Amino acid sequence: MTTTLDETSGGAQPKPKGPKPITVGRRNNWTQFGVYVFVLLPFAALIAAVPLAWGWGLTWVDVGLAAFFFYLTGHGVTIGYHRYFTHGSFKAKRPMKIALAIAGSMAVQGPPIIWVADHRRHHAYSDKEGDPHSPWLFGTGPVALAKGFWHAHMGWLFDRDITNKERFAPDLMADKDIVRVNNLFWLWTVLTFTLPALLGGLITWSWWGALTAFFWAGFVRVAILHHVTWSTNSICHMIGDRPFVSRDKAANVWPLAILSFGESWHNLHHADPTCARHGVKKGQIDTSARFIWMFEKFGWVHNVRWPTPQRLAKISAGAE
Repeated sequence: MTTTLDETSGGAQPKPKGPKPITVGRRNNWTQFGVYVFVLLPFAALIAAVPLAWGWGLTWVDVGLAAFFFYLTGHGVTIGYHRYFTHGSFKAKRPMKIALAIAGSMAVQGPPIIWVADHRRHHAYSDKEGDPHSPWLFGTGPVALAKGFWHAHMGWLFDRDITNKERFAPDLMADKDIVRVNNLFWLWTVLTFTLPALLGGLITWSWWGALTAFFWAGFVRVAILHHVTWSTNSICHMIGDRPFVSRDKAANVWPLAILSFGESWHNLHHADPTCARHGVKKGQIDTSARFIWMFEKFGWVHNVRWPTPQRLAKISAGAE
């Protein structure tokens, strides 16, 4: 144990060694309010979209803009936040690094440093005590699993405990570019709603076009992307196939593959977290990996950790 000078008391106080705590403090009321707003408002819009889709305000312009921003911001999360910043599946040149951080921020799932810290913590304690969003923390009975599903899907977002960024994301905290993007999260949030409205208004040359694009390509798009991402935390840790050996219950759920851009091949990911491709078997769609492949061809990323027969054989279920 080492000692440091405590300026307030003028004496030498012990400074304990060992791993940093998993969480540090709790969210203040304003931050917690922001979480409720950006989780529940898009969800309310999604609920409202069901009756509104029948004849009110939905045009092909709205569909096109929603699809574009869904793909842009969704891949910002899967390629940027997840495979790059969290797991280091490849290295990126500075413009690509910044672009991925901004695109991921526009999914409104939290600033990059917080998102990465939470996800690295998830992998460190996957489906065990300390995992921020495991569905198995309350037991295996029907009621416990229902509670666990809610917690894993979105309930954990309302927990005020803050994951320790210094423990789980020190590399991002030392990256000046990412810190700037992180501190401007409010700007990317504003842009993710106003850009669709601006484009919708310009394309239709009407305020009505701006309003419908703001609703469909803004709030509804964000809500759908939220629930697709959260489904990887909940559904993909409860049911599905497990052809690879992992330390937890992560599973492949093929119906989610297209909307999740390949993230629902979750069993392979937990068996080999740094692999840049999650859908490694024939017919397993993984658009995130395809974009990484394209970025590599253009020279925007390098040192990509692609799967190899040797790596796959080592983690296959039944392997010695």
